[in-house]
Amino acid sequence: MTTRGQAQQFDKAAFKASVEKHLQATYGKTKATADARSWYLAVGRALAEISTGNLLATEQHVAEKNVRSVNYLSLEFLIGRLTGNNLISLGLYDEVSAAVEELGLNLTDLLEEERDPALGNGGLGRLAACFMDSLAAQEFPAVGYGLHYEYGLFRQSFEDGHQVETPDAWRGVEGYPWEVVRPELTQSIGLYGHVETYTDENGVACRRWVPGMQFEGVAWDLPIVGYDNKSVYPLRLWECRSSAPFNLQRFNDGDYVGAQYGQLEAANVTKVLYPNDNHDQGKSLRLMQQYFHCACSIADILRRHEAAGNKIEDLAKFETIQLNDTHPTIAIPELMRILLDEYHLGWDAAWAISSKVFAYTNHTLLPEALETWSENLIASMLPRHMEIIFEINHRFMLEVEAKWPGDNDKKRKLSIIQEGPQRMVRMANLCVVSSYAVNGVAALHSELVKRDLFPEFNELFPGRLQNVTNGVTPRRWLKFCNPGLTELVNEKVGKDWPANLEKLSGLAKFADDKAFQKRYMAVKKDNKQRLANWVMENMGIELDTNAIFDVQIKRLHEYKRQHLNLLHILALYHRLVNDPTFDMHPRVFIFAAKAAPGYALAKDIIFAINKVAEKVNNDPRLGGKLKVVFVPDYRVSLAEIIIPAADVSEQISTAGFEASGTGNMKLALNGALTVGTMDGANVEIREEVGDENIYIFGLLVDEVQKLKQEGYDPHRYYNADSLLRAALDVLETDEFTPGNPGQLAAIRQNLLNGGDPFMVLADFADYVKAQARVDAEYQDQALWARKAILNTALVGKFSSDRSIRDYVKNIWKLDAVKR
Repeated sequence: MTTRGQAQQFDKAAFKASVEKHLQATYGKTKATADARSWYLAVGRALAEISTGNLLATEQHVAEKNVRSVNYLSLEFLIGRLTGNNLISLGLYDEVSAAVEELGLNLTDLLEEERDPALGNGGLGRLAACFMDSLAAQEFPAVGYGLHYEYGLFRQSFEDGHQVETPDAWRGVEGYPWEVVRPELTQSIGLYGHVETYTDENGVACRRWVPGMQFEGVAWDLPIVGYDNKSVYPLRLWECRSSAPFNLQRFNDGDYVGAQYGQLEAANVTKVLYPNDNHDQGKSLRLMQQYFHCACSIADILRRHEAAGNKIEDLAKFETIQLNDTHPTIAIPELMRILLDEYHLGWDAAWAISSKVFAYTNHTLLPEALETWSENLIASMLPRHMEIIFEINHRFMLEVEAKWPGDNDKKRKLSIIQEGPQRMVRMANLCVVSSYAVNGVAALHSELVKRDLFPEFNELFPGRLQNVTNGVTPRRWLKFCNPGLTELVNEKVGKDWPANLEKLSGLAKFADDKAFQKRYMAVKKDNKQRLANWVMENMGIELDTNAIFDVQIKRLHEYKRQHLNLLHILALYHRLVNDPTFDMHPRVFIFAAKAAPGYALAKDIIFAINKVAEKVNNDPRLGGKLKVVFVPDYRVSLAEIIIPAADVSEQISTAGFEASGTGNMKLALNGALTVGTMDGANVEIREEVGDENIYIFGLLVDEVQKLKQEGYDPHRYYNADSLLRAALDVLETDEFTPGNPGQLAAIRQNLLNGGDPFMVLADFADYVKAQARVDAEYQDQALWARKAILNTALVGKFSSDRSIRDYVKNIWKLDAVKR
């Protein structure tokens, strides 16, 4: 695992001394009293000395070059555990492994002591992490801006099959060894208050915001270590603290809670990722969180810009800001506020700067997922920002009128302000109007954004809407998580593929080589055994590694259709129990997903899968042919075990609803065959690997839309398909919930009487056919090996390095700064 360069500079004796120093001085342990966690923390701190030194040196080097940088604003960065990945990037894995062995330790065991930083949830946050990795690997100057969540999303467990959420205290009591606090970067952030008019020294009437309360944003930097280079970029995470954390007078008066009220209120802002917003307090907290993130980040960007001696008029020349989805949209009026009210620029001058700074990535076609905020809430919390949003919209409406005179329907559709009983601010519209570039994240998705979501914007701003297909970092998602396959790849195509993933195409010529097929499948078998061991140790379920490992790991949402997968499982169960002529290759269905705390149907689906699992895993009638495992608390470190073990990758969203997906890329890279709809990046994976090496099923985008227009009736499919009927009807019985019939009926109700909004029933029959093809072809192991090898070989396009090069060339216009 060692790379060149830095590994040669490694001083083993000095490193061991540093570990022992931190063990004693930082964590108060001796060799005799230290447990595995203490040793892990000490090793992490010793390594962080290297990365922090490189971080500060890179920061200085980039500042001296005074070049253009990208600032990646995202409310999620699902970075995964850093120690093992950073050792690979630093080129020190073998050296550190040897050093800790001399201390009487095992590096693999120490790495298991690390808890995943709880800084994200699903694909949005993992994409941001892959992009930061690729920016550092290719040395394009960048800062990632996020929030320093105390608890992240939540820690998931199951009680009687139900999801239970508990706080995820990922830092532990000792803190996270890789992070470094940067108190000199602290920002003061206002909220609420009022806007006042005053006259400046030139007699001009001006507006300014007088906040009603103040918080402080404290910066924590996590190192994003460049692969085989010395560049380290910051992932800068803001923690909210009270400007006046403690009122001694109130404490002395006996008001102990009131004395700390400011501290408690501030801590709530960065307490959890996405506070539940199905009530007004949650909505307020979520908007507060978004503004805090954006205000701290904009202030820091301007600080860097001024520190370099650059003029404010040149901001767009030196800085670009990428908005990852609509969550950071409030950054737009925040920058305008500062330019107008603090730099005292006129509107046109401020807009000329701001509109050339922001670029926006759209991640969804779901109308309900396009963020809106009530005018009243924004006006109360951010009164000056609401004024600015109104002015942006007023000027934009003049553009719309000029383009389509008298067309009020166009104005209603395009307006940033959505009229109604409660006026709403459409954040996606604000992004498109105020950005110099807007991109989708897969070829199909970007076309649908232009055609269906924003066709008028595309006409009004030709060239603004673009595509950048997502990617994943090959360092974490092959080299780190699949060492067995890495050795095979190294042997056949050389060792430089982690920085040049297209070189994997050299494996294609071995796809028909019987000896290579056997070695490739032996690696897969070892990875399946590793997962089986984890499942046995943590869940007490025994898995047959000769079975097909069929994997669906992603956020739990109706459009991702975990319940379609469930219906197929129920159909197999029905046939195994009732049809003596039916046979199948043993299959293990593996799920991992979290449901948002307020999403009732998603939680019902988890409960149903767990209850079905309890039954089928212990039903002797099935002869071990069917197993179901729902792995709790899905996170990056679990994905690193599951993905290399997967034979089948479930990418079964309703066509037209998945923007891209990146799990599909990770799984294909590790030799899993995709069962998928023509949705998101599945379309491009199919183009790369070929029809015969992927299992495509289901309605196409236009067929989905046509069926909706004609009036979709799920009962039609239910009545016409006896297997589907059996799978749905069993949900109303007590087959899986003995003594409690109907406990799983909410899913059947949603699919039949709830209108089946994501057309699960329409795709069921074709899905079953695709799965039958999987079953038949897996039994020809040479054929399956060939398909799996070609999947690994032909998905080089889906490296996040290529994605970043696309952004750099077409949107950001950056130059690499080599160290």
